[in-house]
Amino acid sequence: MLVWFLFTYSTLLAVSLLRVAATPVGESALPTGFVTAKGTQFELDGKPFAFVGANSYWLPLLTTQADVENTFQSMQAAGVKVLRTWGFNAVNGSELAAAKQSGLTYYQVWNSSQWTLNEGSQGLQRLDNVIETAGKYGIKVILAFTNNWVGYGGMELYINWIAGAGNTHDVFYTDERIIASYQSYVRTIVERYKSSPNIFAWELMNEARCSGDLPSGSFCTPASGAESLLKWYRSQSDFVRSLDPHHMITTGGEGHFFWTNPPTYWFDGQLVSDYNWNGQAGEDFDRNLGLPNIDFATYHLYPQTWYPELDTPGSNFSVGAWGLEWINDHINAGKKANKPIVLEEFGVTGLQNKSEIYPQWVNRALDTRHAGIMPWQFGALHLTESGGDRVIKYADALIDGASPNDGFAIYPNQTVVWDIFTQAAKVQALRSL
Repeated sequence: MLVWFLFTYSTLLAVSLLRVAATPVGESALPTGFVTAKGTQFELDGKPFAFVGANSYWLPLLTTQADVENTFQSMQAAGVKVLRTWGFNAVNGSELAAAKQSGLTYYQVWNSSQWTLNEGSQGLQRLDNVIETAGKYGIKVILAFTNNWVGYGGMELYINWIAGAGNTHDVFYTDERIIASYQSYVRTIVERYKSSPNIFAWELMNEARCSGDLPSGSFCTPASGAESLLKWYRSQSDFVRSLDPHHMITTGGEGHFFWTNPPTYWFDGQLVSDYNWNGQAGEDFDRNLGLPNIDFATYHLYPQTWYPELDTPGSNFSVGAWGLEWINDHINAGKKANKPIVLEEFGVTGLQNKSEIYPQWVNRALDTRHAGIMPWQFGALHLTESGGDRVIKYADALIDGASPNDGFAIYPNQTVVWDIFTQAAKVQALRSL
């Protein structure tokens, strides 16, 4: 059913200030089955917990229990210990009729500045089932609260419905009405699952930046002096900690740095300051990692996508080598902060590229004792709903029983690539004894 959610920012802020304690998970008694951070690694019930994980935003979008079980069985067989998926799925009111007809999963409906919650069989009951089924297969879940991008109802729905047209992307981090609405939804999700040992961690946002599908304003990045993301990460991690003293919290960020002397490269006759190190994305990875209620750090790795101007035939740019440098910089930051590092998303397109580059990156992550390694994205076969062919949303579809493929998906029948991760999972399992 649909339930109206009204929330007063001043009340929420007061609760946050009264209850928040800037105390990392692990300094109070943990219930059995909850993962915590200890130094640069994770622990589960007093034992090390290192993992290879899976990204699958589409798993809660499946409509049959048989396909959910099939997917988890495949994950378990591959040695996956942690699933990352979206804890959000939102539609505009104008999309509701089509969503109901198509069987689309949705948790929020936006028809005004106040969203409504769908707790029904096409809503949060599907997420309930995914989290419950994950536990059946010994898999824990990272839940992201919203998305920097428009896909499946990210943060720009809050901007459009609350702040209105004409606003920039970064208003999400500073508008008190938007913050109150976001926190209202976060409270809903956290209160629903905070007693579950099947939750690995809460994630504040997938890939927060100053810009998204909307442009950024001029005063957001650390270079501008605004530090909007740092302040938002701090306040939202404090808020989540006030609701849940036991589960870990992370940013979900891509790992952009803000270095005084960032790397540079030549392009089109000009020396370019590198976006991934110069703070222009909005993040300051080192300072974000130092926040007291951020228990571990995430970062993402997509040099093909980030440097299309350099990754061209005849160029001396090396996707593989660039990734190794990115991996090194993040593990070094983790050691300095004495917190775990998770390579949370990474990908290249093309089977040959995957076969050649993934071993380099995965081996480097293993050699440097990354606490978690999570390629984008997990691919499942032999799905049967709608005869194995179903359009979900956008270009996402089940085709011939295969889960959605954005060019990055890794399927069990791609054995050369699949085996890279099953072998890595065995290494991480041995480190968890």
